[in-house]
Amino acid sequence: MSLSAWEPTEPGGLSLVGGGVRSGKSRFALDLARSRSGRRAFVATAEPFDDEMRSRIDRHVVERGGDFFTIEAGYALEDAIGALRGNADVVVVDCLTLWISNLLVSGLEGPRIEARVSDLARLLEEGPFSSIVVTNEVGMGIVPRDGTRKALP
Repeated sequence: MSLSAWEPTEPGGLSLVGGGVRSGKSRFALDLARSRSGRRAFVATAEPFDDEMRSRIDRHVVERGGDFFTIEAGYALEDAIGALRGNADVVVVDCLTLWISNLLVSGLEGPRIEARVSDLARLLEEGPFSSIVVTNEVGMGIVPRDGTRKALP
């Protein structure tokens, strides 16, 4: 599986971490955040809808340890990012894909989602902190584009 990251050339700014499902994106983002000094925040967008997701969330909590304070923001990601102004130096958002999925499931339509994404982008750009944002590269993970699960060799 592949993993990719884009990092800014200046301090602070925005880093984008992408890859397939279970490719190590979250761990990579946490390691990147740990390499930066200051107060670290983790903004979680996952909703524990089933046992598999609860297990993944529990694993991620253990992985973070005490290095981060956590904000749960399954739907109100913009509010969570806004609240971090002056309260964090490094922010990990994990993950945009789940946040968009939460918005779609809640019934928001395309134009409203696009407006919220624009608001989020503005907040991240203006934030007086370094941002590390995780997103899935759909079709690159264990679950292919057609949604069927296939056993790994």
